[in-house]
Amino acid sequence: MKCKGFLFDLDGTLVDSLPAVERAWANWARRHGIAADEVLNFIHGKQAITSLRHFMVGASEEEIQQAFSALEKAEAEDIDGIVALPGALQLLYTLNELDIPWAIVTSGSIPVASARRRAAGLPEPEEWVTAERVQNGKPAPDAYLLGAQLLELEPEECVVVEDAAAGILSGLAAGCHVIAVNAPVGSPRLEEVDMLINSLEELIIHKSPDGTIAVHRKH
Repeated sequence: MKCKGFLFDLDGTLVDSLPAVERAWANWARRHGIAADEVLNFIHGKQAITSLRHFMVGASEEEIQQAFSALEKAEAEDIDGIVALPGALQLLYTLNELDIPWAIVTSGSIPVASARRRAAGLPEPEEWVTAERVQNGKPAPDAYLLGAQLLELEPEECVVVEDAAAGILSGLAAGCHVIAVNAPVGSPRLEEVDMLINSLEELIIHKSPDGTIAVHRKH
């Protein structure tokens, strides 16, 4: 696979934030009398506001925004147990050493995503795409199209690295190459991704003297 830049999802791809995410949403579900499993099975890869609108049918926009603010505060403050996933730090350091552009494209908001990046010790990306910057969240292509634009690359010159079904669909819809890492079994359109891996440790990046970047998987 040849490319010129990388677009990474954050939660579940670069950082393990699952315990913090599930604590915040399970607490929210309990307060609203909804089964936690029902909420947790829906939210992954999606913007928080999208999930709140899904479960708060009939609520006013003011109520939804209040719920979002409270949830955002809880998620930004709860960084207990958040760590970089295996291979993430080495991969990002390699990209920086080789002067390969990369961005983080997340459904999370700026406060939540920034807190998790710092907690996991990840380097600062060249560009951020967060929930505030796109009208239509994943699985719509908007976030990854903006990521490519910010890196001054065409979508087909970018590799999207994603774990969630919504993000994989977003990357494919944007026309990017897609690497699915530890994706849920049965995720739609997995047969269309360029590479299926279990861990970022499996990736090998080569940069040729002419600037061409090749992505391989360890065998």
